[in-house]
Amino acid sequence: MASVASLSASLQQRVSAALAAAVPSATGADPLLRRSDRADFQANGVLGLAKRQKTNPQALAAEVVAALPASGGGGDDTIAAVEVSGPGFLNITVADAAITRNLAARAADDRLGVPVKEHPGVTVVDYAQPNVAKEMHVGHLRSSVIGDAIVKILEFGGEQVVRRHHIGDWGTQFGMLVQYLIEHPHELDHSAGEGDTGEASMSRLDRTYKASGALFRSDEAFKERARRRVVDLQAGDPETVALWQRFVDESKIYFDSVYQKLDIEIRDEDIVGESGYNDMLVETCDLLEKSGVAVWSNGALCVFFDDIKGKDGEPVPLIVRKTDGGFGYAATDLSAIRNRTGDLHADTLLYVVDVRQSLHFRMVFETARRAGWLTDEVTARHLPFGTLLGKDGKPFKTRAGESVKLEDLLDEAVQRATAVVREKGEKIGLTEEEITANGVQVGIGAVKYADLSTSLGRDYVFDLDRMVSLNGDTSVYVQYAYARTRSIFRKAAEGQQAAAHPELALEPAERALGLHLDAFGDTLAEVAGVYEPHRLASYLFQLASLFTTFYEQCPVLTADGGQAQVENRLFLCDLTARTLRQGLGLLGIRTPERL
Repeated sequence: MASVASLSASLQQRVSAALAAAVPSATGADPLLRRSDRADFQANGVLGLAKRQKTNPQALAAEVVAALPASGGGGDDTIAAVEVSGPGFLNITVADAAITRNLAARAADDRLGVPVKEHPGVTVVDYAQPNVAKEMHVGHLRSSVIGDAIVKILEFGGEQVVRRHHIGDWGTQFGMLVQYLIEHPHELDHSAGEGDTGEASMSRLDRTYKASGALFRSDEAFKERARRRVVDLQAGDPETVALWQRFVDESKIYFDSVYQKLDIEIRDEDIVGESGYNDMLVETCDLLEKSGVAVWSNGALCVFFDDIKGKDGEPVPLIVRKTDGGFGYAATDLSAIRNRTGDLHADTLLYVVDVRQSLHFRMVFETARRAGWLTDEVTARHLPFGTLLGKDGKPFKTRAGESVKLEDLLDEAVQRATAVVREKGEKIGLTEEEITANGVQVGIGAVKYADLSTSLGRDYVFDLDRMVSLNGDTSVYVQYAYARTRSIFRKAAEGQQAAAHPELALEPAERALGLHLDAFGDTLAEVAGVYEPHRLASYLFQLASLFTTFYEQCPVLTADGGQAQVENRLFLCDLTARTLRQGLGLLGIRTPERL
């Protein structure tokens, strides 16, 4: 495993050294290197340095150019040409040989030259938070898909990641459910006809939930028994807890089936729901009270903040313990922070939860800092995401105004994608089995990519027609680029192989593709630093676009530059395929071999 410095990173060092050679006091100065449409890269750092030195920027730029090893000078052939532009910008063109050599080094490594963190930390990612005994709807999609991608990207970078699925498995509704099950003991039984599928489990749970809810609303005596049952559950009564566990286990069968459909792995040991912190709640409240962080107000244990007030100007507190003695979400979330920093030794806590919870997390994090559970060594971040909208621009609902079931949405995506795959697939002789398998990979990929290509905080419109389109910024377009690379290799004659040839001059489309391939590691480092998967999606779409241009402008198997050019272009195809496959894999998206 060998990490490969990108050409951008190499140039950064060279220009920085040249700046220091021209102005010795500028050691370590940032050359402000960027990709450019005027050349391969543009360095803008001379302007600021000239201003600080009170010198002419063009004259200083000329000195920096003289200090750069260009055109093969000094045994360094990375830079082909440098010219001073405008008031002192440096336009830098990289040598073709340097591009091919760097790509060859990437191709020789299983990780495409992407480095692993030297000093990995421990990051807890809290995502995919469905509720026990309730059907998953579109609102659960974004947390699951975004969280899964962040986990994969961080782990690929070498970080030690602890997944946490903070499922809704506690609360007053369980008194109602458990009491109903005591009085109707066979409601969750698995009958021979229903089986153990997720659909059957949800059917049993839904039936029980609706029936117990109806009874709770209409029968005062049952309501009273249900409330007493909540007390038994919170007190840890063995019979009550055993029946509560049945609801959790039944729900997990359903969760598993949905996440399997979504192609996301949810491991049992990573599911630590609200109930997982029950034993800590009293102590959490005691510690907050004794330290003075929380105070009693109107019979509730509260934390107040100078800068958080309601519309009436009155302070809005974080309620840790309610007037009836029960614990709110805050007590659970604060206990989870204690567990994650104290027991799991995490130095980063990430919460992939929708934007409506922003104030809650702001208050929880501030409380945890005051209590000393979040120290300066620990980063806690809420990664808020926007809402899924219908084509009417309003939150995505059914025609009846209900939340759309997540499974229904996924099934429809697969259905639409299968139709698109069939239309193209029949022309290239795909079997029915391949069409079905590809339909699933394309459909689920389309849903995930639409989500992940949107920056986290933004809302986006759920439009399946656009998502499964072969044109535009869609996963199908990127998957199709991958499939096209595989098609080229299937058509290659025996003996035609991929091999890098640094001695060859590159066409503009080859250079553009090569420079973008070389930026894969830099892109992943950036994504891992800011927790924004849409930057990777954007990189992959651009890679697919550049490959399409290369494919149209540079014949691969019939290249007129001889065998060496065929091999070099096959080499570019192969590295593109590997990069697309790895990149899409980190977003949780599959890559069909034929499309």
